[in-house]
This record gives sequence, C-alpha cells and structure tokens, in this order.
Amino acid sequence: QVQLVESGGGLVQAGGSLRLSCAASGRAFSINAMAWYRQAPGKQRELVALITSGGSTNYTDSVKGRFTISRDNAKNTVYLQMNSLKPEDTAVYYCNVWSWWGQGTQVTVSS
Repeated sequence: QVQLVESGGGLVQAGGSLRLSCAASGRAFSINAMAWYRQAPGKQRELVALITSGGSTNYTDSVKGRFTISRDNAKNTVYLQMNSLKPEDTAVYYCNVWSWWGQGTQVTVSS
C-alpha cells in the first residue's frame, strides 16, 4: 500500500519558519520527481516546489528565496523548509509523487 504521510504543519506568526515532512511508504520513489502543492481558501491548488530525482529544484515565484525543497532517498522522504512566512502562505500543503497525494497539512500564518 502506497502512503504519503505529511507532518510539520501548524500555526506560526509572520516571519517565522516551519519544516514540512512527507514520508512515503509502500514503494521507493528515488527515480521520481516529488513536489509540494498548496491550496488556499477560495483558490485553486498550485505547485509550490518540485525536486527531480537528480536533485534539481523549481519554485513558484512567490516562494523563491524563502522556501527550500529537499529529499532524502534513503528515507523515502521529501521536505519543505519554509522561512520568512507570510499570511498569504496560509494554505493546506500537499505532498505529491507520481499520482499519489498526501492527506494535506494545514499551515496558518498570522499577521
């Protein structure tokens, strides 16, 4: 059974930091790209960050310089380090690999 289990979300004040984790199980994803998406209230789900099997990364413009995606293939885990958080970062954050999705973790940033 493939499972993606996310953790690390929560409440934080503007300017603070959070580190999200997504641990995959059921099969290895070392050859796959892994990504973080988010969906804010009333908005469409958007791609936030992606990391390829080789470690190349891409970010949506709004988070460049603030967020860092990384992966540990030995642990089958992808991370999202979020610094200098803004209220507009408030959303449910989802881990994605191939066609599998995590359950989502809530990130709330207060003013």
